[in-house]
Amino acid sequence: MTYYTRQPFQKAASGAEIERLLHHLPTVALLAEEPWIEGFAKSVLKQSRRRGWSPSPKQLPVMRHLVNALFTRTEGEADDIQMIED
Repeated sequence: MTYYTRQPFQKAASGAEIERLLHHLPTVALLAEEPWIEGFAKSVLKQSRRRGWSPSPKQLPVMRHLVNALFTRTEGEADDIQMIED
């Protein structure tokens, strides 16, 4: 017997969200620590130039995750801002 797991409902992306994701993907590619992330970002950017393109149901959650990771910082990472005390 085979059991299939349901994928969580993925909210469709608006045009504005897709534009925001595409805007930040070059930075994702530039700062990528793993080659597949850089390749994915560059591939999506190349595909997005096609007329009528929209991200696939598999691409959209990955794009959201990578762009959100740009703006979040885990506990072990160093601060970008150094406070100077008098």
